[in-house]
Amino acid sequence: MQKADEFAIHLFLANGHREEVRFMTIQDFQKWYSNEVVPKHDSQEFISVPIKNIQGEYMVVRPSAIVAIRVEPIFFGSVERM
Repeated sequence: MQKADEFAIHLFLANGHREEVRFMTIQDFQKWYSNEVVPKHDSQEFISVPIKNIQGEYMVVRPSAIVAIRVEPIFFGSVERM
């Protein structure tokens, strides 16, 4: 089975907005999800959402506003297309 190079996490918010953030491993996502989102799932307080490789930029979200999460494995191809 091929190992994903990173994971795109699609957050679907109650107001209809969608945000995408990336995690290097599924374990990194699971750690963030279980430590930040699950314990505060019904909270109106903001939590930080990690944004990969964007210095000085950050995102916060209310956990109660997250209505769905889609996890998409990303594979970087080693074969160039012509």
